[in-house]
Amino acid sequence: MQIKCPHCGKENRFPIEKVGANPICGACRKSLLSEPIVLNQTNINEVLSQNILPVIIDFWAPWCGPCKMFAPTFKASAPKFVNQVIYAKVDTEAEQMLGTKYNIRSIPTLAYFWKGKELGRVSGALAPEQLKELTEKVIQSVKTK
Repeated sequence: MQIKCPHCGKENRFPIEKVGANPICGACRKSLLSEPIVLNQTNINEVLSQNILPVIIDFWAPWCGPCKMFAPTFKASAPKFVNQVIYAKVDTEAEQMLGTKYNIRSIPTLAYFWKGKELGRVSGALAPEQLKELTEKVIQSVKTK
């Protein structure tokens, strides 16, 4: 799997089976999954198809006021669930094909995936407690599958 470190921006490659072992950036030595990772056309399929951790994607755009307000909540939640879920972001302005592919009609939209399949989605910015509840629901739902 190849992802850009959310802390220093360096590209990192690690075996997909190590995604649940808290991968560390080779440059800054910080956790690669302690903040939302950026998904694009190049890496989204690999991240979604791995079968170790569920993925919650925030589909957003830089011009969207509610997206900007929700971004700190999403970022603050990520370190609380390291090794349990992957938090990721897709900029629908820069990645319009992904917005179309995943049928994103409003933003922000949180979509959650397990083994490449979408389990559900929620539109609109969530409060911190709502995001925590959603994340715990996603984690529980994959434990029972």
